[in-house]
Order: sequence, then C-alpha cells, then structure tokens
Amino acid sequence: MKSSNKILVIALVLLLVVNIGMLVFMLKGNSHRNPGRKPVAKEEVFRQMVKELNMTDQQQADYRKMKEDHFKNIRPVFDSIRTLKQSLLSLVNADTINDSLISNYSGRIAEQQAIADKATINHFRSVRALFSGTQRDQFDTFIQKMMQRRRGGGKDSADRK
Repeated sequence: MKSSNKILVIALVLLLVVNIGMLVFMLKGNSHRNPGRKPVAKEEVFRQMVKELNMTDQQQADYRKMKEDHFKNIRPVFDSIRTLKQSLLSLVNADTINDSLISNYSGRIAEQQAIADKATINHFRSVRALFSGTQRDQFDTFIQKMMQRRRGGGKDSADRK
C-alpha cells in the first residue's frame, strides 16, 4: 500500500474512532455539558406531551401502543447498525486494511440508518395522524422543541451561553 493510502486509512480510522466516541458521549446524555440540568425521563416527556396536546385517554393508549410497536420493529435495525459498526471498528487492529471493505461496511451502515430514519419518520407521521386541528400544530411544535433539546439547542441552553 502506498504511503498516501496508509495516511488516508489511518485518518479514516481515527475519524471513525472519534465519531464512535462522540456517539457514546451523546447517548450517555449531556449531564456533563449542562451540569445544572437534569436529564428528562421518557415518562416525563410523555406526561408533558399529554398536557401540552391535551390528549384524550384513547389518544394516550394509541400512542403508547404505536411507540411500543415502533421500537419492537426498529430494534433489530439498531442491532444491525451496532453489529456493523463493531465489525468496522474491529478493522482497526488489522495488519492490512482494504479500502473497499471499509466502504462496504460504511455503505451497509448507511443503508440500515436510512431504514431507521424512514421508520422513525413514518412513526411520527402515524402519531401525528392521531391528532386533529390544533393538536397537530401543537404536536409539530412539540416535536421541534424535543429535537432542539436533544441537540442541546433549546431555549434554556441558549440562555446559559
């Protein structure tokens, strides 16, 4: 392998390790980044959604069922992504590495991530269909607010800067 290819492979592996490290950091929560803010429990988010959208008992039951079904269906996809990433990461200690193998794993990971993204969008669209009129507008706003919190870009994080 040419030295420029070795440098590219080393750079790619280092980027992969950094990305995995960032994923672990993000999945463990942002309690270190925002020490004064407690992580929001999933049940607390649900209660907040019920309150803000003024959900009926039937809507709550339907939502819980849809969420349970969604996670049951998407869990194997996440397991596949995790397995593929572990296999890709295992290439770090290989004496020689084939760029096409890295591309193959990366492509397969991207395909699985696309499946997960599509399932998630379809799930949110199905949940949105539970609501009518004003509730839909409130749901749209609620989802955007939750995504901002998840990214750390919510209103209260801007106030702390």
